[in-house]
Amino acid sequence: MLITISGPPGSGKSTTAAHLAEVFDLDHVSGGDTFREMAAERGLSPVEFNELAEDDDQIDRDLDRRLRETAVERDELVLESRLAGWLAGGHADMRIWLDAPLDVRVERIVDREQKNLSVAREETRRREESEAKRYASYYDIDIGDRSIYDLVVNTGRWGETAVTNLITDAVERYEPAGDEGQEPVEGVRYEF
Repeated sequence: MLITISGPPGSGKSTTAAHLAEVFDLDHVSGGDTFREMAAERGLSPVEFNELAEDDDQIDRDLDRRLRETAVERDELVLESRLAGWLAGGHADMRIWLDAPLDVRVERIVDREQKNLSVAREETRRREESEAKRYASYYDIDIGDRSIYDLVVNTGRWGETAVTNLITDAVERYEPAGDEGQEPVEGVRYEF
């Protein structure tokens, strides 16, 4: 089973993906962890690395290529990244988008990263704008398009246990529409 978890910063992707991996006894691969590792290797913050990626498309392409290959080559996995659902395409058994209001997400980021509230809000805003611009430019992906997802959840409405339970129930009841092995989402360019 390949489950993808996507969503903006602070939406609960990492927490939910880790819980689902445990519930279903799957491996967990995090694009965010990989991206932060790549940033740290260069001595940059994720925001600085995002901005650098605006001028150096190879950063995104290297990350996305690794995630796409992971989605195509591996089963028994929860793949978590902003583009996981897009990159996995029809290889995913279930594609999930998590979201929450900006205020909720920023509070989570403040708690997680011990940042000042106004700094976290501005960094989150800049990061989301930067990523949306790059995804549209590189792959012709509108990150705001939720039509590819099997399930969209507002994590600001429930606690992490309730979100995990809701998604667990959805995964257990999911019946694919016969699109197994389908190529990536129609109309999206994958040029790494």
